[in-house]
This record gives sequence, structure tokens and C-alpha cells, in this order.
Amino acid sequence: MKKTRINIAIVESSEIIFEGLSNILHRFDKQFNLYRAYNLDEINNLMIRVNIDIAIINPSFIQNKEQEFIKLRKRNPEVFSIALVYTLFDSSLLNEFDESIHITDSPDIMLGKISRSYEERRNKSHDQLTRRETDVLVQLVKGLSNKEIADVLNISIHTVISHRKNIIEKTGIKSLPGLTIYAISNNIIPLD
Repeated sequence: MKKTRINIAIVESSEIIFEGLSNILHRFDKQFNLYRAYNLDEINNLMIRVNIDIAIINPSFIQNKEQEFIKLRKRNPEVFSIALVYTLFDSSLLNEFDESIHITDSPDIMLGKISRSYEERRNKSHDQLTRRETDVLVQLVKGLSNKEIADVLNISIHTVISHRKNIIEKTGIKSLPGLTIYAISNNIIPLD
């Protein structure tokens, strides 16, 4: 059976903490693709290019930028955000995250929180298409090719293919007529 690939972005400037967390994550039984960002702009750009499942973020990058973080979360509701806490933060700041892990947590506790969080989010949003997947579906139903969709949505062909795979996985529908019926029945496109 094929293992699930989980895309995790880590927003952390400390090399020691990033490497330590990376090593802990690679001990887990799931297969992770790890990406690194150094600030909110980089994580935003990364989320445009890659379907990130989990973002582990040092909350110090969010301080004084809470509105920017809230906008990022609204644009990417499918991404589960975890605060990586190793100093004191105001609880209102930590409440902006879905979960938090502490630097003093054991690797088992960290991995348990990450795994549980991911599974809960995946089960909750398994049938829901992301905004970008919906955009791709609309273009597919119009009869556009991968290249044409990439041009219209200003994304790479690889991203289009990735979104198409996600659409098929979430809907269980592989044919274009089936996807068209799905889009109509879910009010993604009008009947005409």
C-alpha cells in the first residue's frame, strides 16, 4: 500500500531547531516532504507553489503581523497550522494556531500531535476541494488542457497536475463527464 506523503513547511530561523525538528519528523512512520521558510512572505509564496498540509511556525514570526497571518490562513484554510513554542507567548497569539507543540515536548508527543492534527484535518476536509482545486476543476470542465489551465491560473503545469490528482483522490471521479456532473451537482459551475 502506498504511504501518504505529507507536505510540511517549517517557518524557523534557527538552524539547530530546524534540523532537530527535521530529524524527529523523519523518524515518524509516514513519509514527509519538508520545506523551509524564514518568514510569512516565504511561507505564502511556498503555499502558492506547493500543497502544504501542515505549517509549523515559530510564533515570533507572527507577532505584530497577526492580521497578515489571519489573511494567510483564510487563503489556505486546508493548511493545519502548528505553533512551535520555545518561549512565552501571549495566549491570544497562540489561539491563532490550530495546535501548538513545545520545544520541551518529547518526540513522541510532538509526532502524536502532528499526526493527530493531520488526520483530523484530512478526515474533516477529505471531500472538500480547496479554492485552487475548484479553480482547476472549473477550467477542466471548460475543456482546457493542463497547459491552458496553467496559463489561465498563472501556475505551473506540475501544480495543475498535482491539483488534478487531489481532485480525483477527493472526489473518486476520474472521467471528465463525471467531474462535470460533480461540479454541477455541487454548484461549482452553473447547469448551462
